[in-house]
Amino acid sequence: MASNGDHQTTVKPPPSPSPLRNSKFSQSNMRILVTGGAGFIGSHLVDKLMENEKNEVIVADNYFTGSKDNLRKWIGQPRFELIRHDVTEPLLVEVDQIYHLACPASPIFYKYNPVKTIKTNVIGTLNMLGLAKRVGARILLTSTSEVYGDPLVHPQPESYWGNVNPIGVRSCYDEGKRVAETLMFDYHRQHGIEFRIARIFNTYGPRMNIDDGRVVSNFIAQALRGEPLTVQKPGTQTRSFCYVSDMVDGLIRLMEGENTGPINIGNPGEFTMTELAETVKELINPGVEINMVENTPDDPRQRKPDITKAKALLGWEPKVKLRDGLPLMEEDLRLRLGVTKKK
Repeated sequence: MASNGDHQTTVKPPPSPSPLRNSKFSQSNMRILVTGGAGFIGSHLVDKLMENEKNEVIVADNYFTGSKDNLRKWIGQPRFELIRHDVTEPLLVEVDQIYHLACPASPIFYKYNPVKTIKTNVIGTLNMLGLAKRVGARILLTSTSEVYGDPLVHPQPESYWGNVNPIGVRSCYDEGKRVAETLMFDYHRQHGIEFRIARIFNTYGPRMNIDDGRVVSNFIAQALRGEPLTVQKPGTQTRSFCYVSDMVDGLIRLMEGENTGPINIGNPGEFTMTELAETVKELINPGVEINMVENTPDDPRQRKPDITKAKALLGWEPKVKLRDGLPLMEEDLRLRLGVTKKK
């Protein structure tokens, strides 16, 4: 039996993991694969997993949006391995857990190469599920709040099926992740795979790509450069922002717990884009202007997670407030942009 908090499903027993798991004489390390581990959230997840000396971490990343620099402190560490690999090709490694994060996750990247985005979501997820089936690993998929599309229900609970345009410019990501979730459930029902699904909402923090079109990194980079903050019209659309350390904590709790998900992981504190711009301006550069610009198609009007399930089933809720998280990110972006703080 498996539970996602709502309904039970009867499935085949999961494939058995490596015989080393049941060795009487030695306790072998937990071997963990992180796809997309050189990316923003992936590299923070790797940092946290590497803190545990019983973990061996393998990162597979093709560096389409990730950077080796994010992992530089682990390169050469005996428990760490880095493979340049594209998940749309099969990968044969012996592991116990798979965190499947690989996917371009910002509009600039997934609109630049929508077909690649679909391939990563669909073929990449199929390959990772095939690996999980072969080696008996538990697999966690980072899905997204985008599966809810432009929601007609607010805040969004996991039971909401969404309101998604199947043929829009963002559909490669939204529908790609929806198919990835379907694949996870079908591999579970048909092959007994142990799986977890996290629906992650907007996340921010150090190591975000500077000009990737995501609103927090955009605003901070603009404020540091002294450029006007560009708010997409009408400015009343809302987002909720989760600091990356809270997100990583939620993902690990989900992987280690007994619930399959899908479970929303995000911060329910909701801000309009105008409020966010005003906060960045106040904290970072009070001298900058705020300009309204045209919006992109299919931009959701509201995004706010219902985290009732995460609280009840994982004992998780975000701790870092936006006003505390923004300065931590500012520090990181200053170093990368080479902008010194005026005394």
